[in-house]
Amino acid sequence: MACDSDVEIIEDSCENKGNKMDLGGEDDDVMIIESMEENVLSQEEQIERNKKLAEKKKEEGNLSYTAKKYQQALELYSQAIDLCPQCAAYHNNRSACLLMLGQYRQALHEAREAVRLDSKYVKGLLRVAKCQVILGDVAGADSALKQVAALDPQNASLATERRNMDAVARLTQELDLSWQKGDYRRALFSAERALTVATGSSHLRVRRAECLVLLGRYSEAQDIVHDMLRADSMNADALYVRGMCLYYQDDVDKAFNHFQQVLRLAPDHQRARQVYRQAKNLKTKKEEGNLAFKKGSMPEALQLYTEALEIDPLNKATNAKLYCNRATAQARLGNNQEAIADCSQAIDLDSGYVKAYLRRAKCYMLTEQYEEAVRDYEKVNTLDRSCEHRRLLHEAKHELKKSKRKDYYKILNLSRSATTDEIKKAYRKQALVHHPDRHSSASEEHRKEAERRFKDVGEAYSVLSDRSKRLRYDNGQDLEDGDGFSSSDVDHSNIFQAFFGGGGPPGGFRYSNMGGGGGGQPFDFGGAHAGGFQFHFG
Repeated sequence: MACDSDVEIIEDSCENKGNKMDLGGEDDDVMIIESMEENVLSQEEQIERNKKLAEKKKEEGNLSYTAKKYQQALELYSQAIDLCPQCAAYHNNRSACLLMLGQYRQALHEAREAVRLDSKYVKGLLRVAKCQVILGDVAGADSALKQVAALDPQNASLATERRNMDAVARLTQELDLSWQKGDYRRALFSAERALTVATGSSHLRVRRAECLVLLGRYSEAQDIVHDMLRADSMNADALYVRGMCLYYQDDVDKAFNHFQQVLRLAPDHQRARQVYRQAKNLKTKKEEGNLAFKKGSMPEALQLYTEALEIDPLNKATNAKLYCNRATAQARLGNNQEAIADCSQAIDLDSGYVKAYLRRAKCYMLTEQYEEAVRDYEKVNTLDRSCEHRRLLHEAKHELKKSKRKDYYKILNLSRSATTDEIKKAYRKQALVHHPDRHSSASEEHRKEAERRFKDVGEAYSVLSDRSKRLRYDNGQDLEDGDGFSSSDVDHSNIFQAFFGGGGPPGGFRYSNMGGGGGGQPFDFGGAHAGGFQFHFG
């Protein structure tokens, strides 16, 4: 019977419809009271009715699940749970749908609820273990499977779930061992294999992203943490990996902000604390080196850059700059070969580092390694075309062309600033040393080499003693273009005669220019006695 207080209304579909009464006056609210005189279901009958409806919803959900309509099945199982919330099977079915929809943590929650309702529910325990494996929680999965083994040791699914759990455990262990050895490629391989089973493990995803960062695959790592942060913007592990990406790409200030945020969210995050400390040390040491360089203290700058390079060998971006900075300091000290080596290290770390190519090319030019300089300047022009870079390439090619000519100064053992008298004295000395007749008793190969050198000496003198030719030679112009000069036209006999023609003081040797008819002009160098000798130049 209804009373003056609240009225419980139970509506049975479309059948129970009572009379409507207006209980208020003109200004009162209208209340509609259904008649309570019709039959009201007893509590037991209502429960039984709900069970039947819930079972119907479950069957409909099963059909949707079989048809892979998981969202529809999820809604139907949820309706079944609303009607009969104490049924463990319904919660387990809803867990299965959530698993298929990739909502692993919600699936684990439902499976645990099923087991809470029935602690001996083997299917629920197996579902808990499956969810734990997918989430990478080996310990949780092991606990659930031990309960299954105690309740139903012959269960067919038990071996499968344990096999999956063991695979995740083994691959995670291999990942840790490879990480400790610094073999990040192998660690990545183990992480990716583990993720084929533990597909919902955020821990393994973070570990995979860390490996990608340390292998220099920053964009792939960023993609992983971007998805994680989209689901949870306060995910400390994901923020840590994003900070690593920024740090290893030399965006230090933004990296610092990320590490600081991680430590606010998770003060005990050891990896973030370690990398943050390392990043600060590296930045400080690099800045100290730059300051010493600016002050002109090159030895101090070299030492500081070297110390900075020892802080984090994996930071390729920053270390490339440190090597290039150290190369610049080496070049300032005149250590061009050391500078070249440092530039090469920088380029190995960053193949597109224009500044390192330019520095190395300049050092190559200073050490007359023109082919290497041309190669570097050509690379620079592919990376960054500009008028200045084209000019540098042109100069290097010009010097390369000059270097492929005979070095007349080197042949006569002269500096490029040699005077006319020094050129004559050098010719006199080298001509006597390399004249073929002085090597007449040597092997044929040795005689040919002496003859070649003698001709080079004459050719060098012919060019360097002529002001016009020497100027063109020094400017890198091709001597055989424009003025009719050819090395084959040099008369070595005339040059030699001009220096050594006529007699000579006692104690020398005799030289004869034997012409084609055998009647050459004799030249005496020191008189004909037992200690002298003569040349026959034909």
